[in-house]
Amino acid sequence: MSPRFRLSLVALVLLLGLSLRADPIPVGASKIEVPNSSEPLTVFTYKPPTYKDGPILVVCHGVARNAEDYRNYAITLAERYGMIVVAPRFDKERFPSTRYQRGGLLDEQGAAQPSSLWTYAAIPKVVAFVRDLEGKPKLPYYLIGHSAGGQFLVRLAAFMPGEPVRIVAANPGSHLFPDREQKFGYGFGGLPPELSSDDVLRRYLAAPLTIYLGTGDITPEHSFDASPEGMKQGPHRLGRGRACFAAAEKLAKERGWAFNWRKVETPGIAHEGAFMFAAKEAGEALFGKE
Repeated sequence: MSPRFRLSLVALVLLLGLSLRADPIPVGASKIEVPNSSEPLTVFTYKPPTYKDGPILVVCHGVARNAEDYRNYAITLAERYGMIVVAPRFDKERFPSTRYQRGGLLDEQGAAQPSSLWTYAAIPKVVAFVRDLEGKPKLPYYLIGHSAGGQFLVRLAAFMPGEPVRIVAANPGSHLFPDREQKFGYGFGGLPPELSSDDVLRRYLAAPLTIYLGTGDITPEHSFDASPEGMKQGPHRLGRGRACFAAAEKLAKERGWAFNWRKVETPGIAHEGAFMFAAKEAGEALFGKE
């Protein structure tokens, strides 16, 4: 092969590489497909027209699997804080409650699965894909989920928190209490030692988790968990969130452990994702008090 031909071939490869490079997230509302092993995810996106270099906001939908709606709920936050919104859809067919709300930590027989199979592992893949599209490999990200998405995130905070600046769980129907008396889903009971040791509990309390509650979420509606295990946590979502935060704060104080949780309440809002995201307290839940 002559030197001139080799140079021409290199130039062609470079040209093709540039032409095949994916475009950044488009301005406005859109959707993309994100690789996720053998289960690619549809991800609904929003980029403000004035976006410069703000963080990514990953939004986790509720039990209706309506990721597009939740993307829309988060547009106010995107515009206010200059963020790119990405809302992956975890459809019910591939991601039933054991794989969504419970994160796939256990298989259908109740045995612990390797972390590579946890649904939580999809979140860093979505973030990495968006960072690559934007050409910003260190773009920070935040997580916010409502209802079933809040359940997903409180358990993610315990087992695979990753590197988000803040994890916001809004109005979860049940909580992961930092104890081994309640069975998994509600506590750490029944899990193998590597998933329920004091070290795991300590890391959970050190996670940057915000319990974000609407004070009007006090009625048994919207797929409310009225199981005996759920009712032990409190009579309604507001009570359960307050009880879990209090239990975590107490344990951290008793053990002398770091405690990085926050509890933020917004007055009068019931189990309504759109209102929770639009409330001024949503900014506090994500970024702390100004």
